Amino acid sequence: MKRSNRLAWIGAIALGVMILLSFFTAPTSTNINSGSTYNRAPDGYGAWYAYMEKQKTGIKRWQKPFSDLNTEKRPITLLQINTRLSDSGLYDDEKQWVEKGNNLVILGVGEHVTSADFTTMQKSPRGDVKIQTRRRRRLKNQEKVSLGDRFGAVVWEENYGQGKAIFSTTPYLAANAYQDYQSNFQYLSDLVSQKDHLLFVDEYIHGYKEPSVRKREGKGDLLSYFTKTPVFPAFLQAGILLLVLIWSKNRRFGKPVALLSPVVDNSEAYIKALAGVLQKAKSSDFVVEMVGKAEQLQLQKALGLGQELLDQQTIINAWVQQTGIPPTELEEVLKRQSQKRHMSESELLSWLEKWQTLRRIKNS
Repeated sequence: MKRSNRLAWIGAIALGVMILLSFFTAPTSTNINSGSTYNRAPDGYGAWYAYMEKQKTGIKRWQKPFSDLNTEKRPITLLQINTRLSDSGLYDDEKQWVEKGNNLVILGVGEHVTSADFTTMQKSPRGDVKIQTRRRRRLKNQEKVSLGDRFGAVVWEENYGQGKAIFSTTPYLAANAYQDYQSNFQYLSDLVSQKDHLLFVDEYIHGYKEPSVRKREGKGDLLSYFTKTPVFPAFLQAGILLLVLIWSKNRRFGKPVALLSPVVDNSEAYIKALAGVLQKAKSSDFVVEMVGKAEQLQLQKALGLGQELLDQQTIINAWVQQTGIPPTELEEVLKRQSQKRHMSESELLSWLEKWQTLRRIKNS
């Protein structure tokens, strides 16, 4: 097998392995911010939370695990948005918590899709509530419908001991998208408000945690971060790529090329350094004298007048005789050169440009 073909096969195998690993080991992305009271997007609950604060309901954000809820002093109503139940309904710890006299309100329970219209207006004591989902719940004997139609329940409740659980098939019951439907806001407010109950909305499930919780769960140190984040696929891919390179004996795609040391032009470096010094000292007269002599010698050589500096009139006569061009610019540069007067930077540049123009005319 030729070297180029071998390298192509090795690269294709490595690329294929990394693509497969990306499919099988990449974490599933979920929008945990949906339903959060910190979220101002249409699927957030920031507007409803502000509405509840304005009503002075005493609502607070809960940023700790569910197990940290303390119900010894007063019973609690906890609102969870955009969550999913287990197949058997509430989890065991949730059932035990509700049975003690607490209320759990869960918006976003996964139920079957029915043939109901996607957008409906459901009747409630607070007026028509806008619902946008085809999912409905077929109620069991111990469940009580709170909002629904002939296709099933959209919102229902179930008693557990001294408390109750309230469920909704849509997580967007009072989302920001429904700010124009105050009945939606009022209806959810009635669901979660109960006398003598502390009212919390669960932000822990959306990733918001108090500093003490983050420290307790090991989010503060680098080792815990790497052990709990999906960096393993990246390390695995890097390891496979390293093995492929070792297997291919780490051969390059071409012959190694030795680095060439840059050649330093001492004359150019000297000229640049001297130019910098003269510029800072504003010694344009020295530049005019030196450059003027060099340019004059070059012009004399082109006119066949030798390498010794001649008087200006001799140069002008030779110029007119050989080129037939009026010597206006030539007279000007020679005159400026002989004046020994300090030039500004713009005048110096103009003088140099005229010398270049004369040189091009003679060489053309």
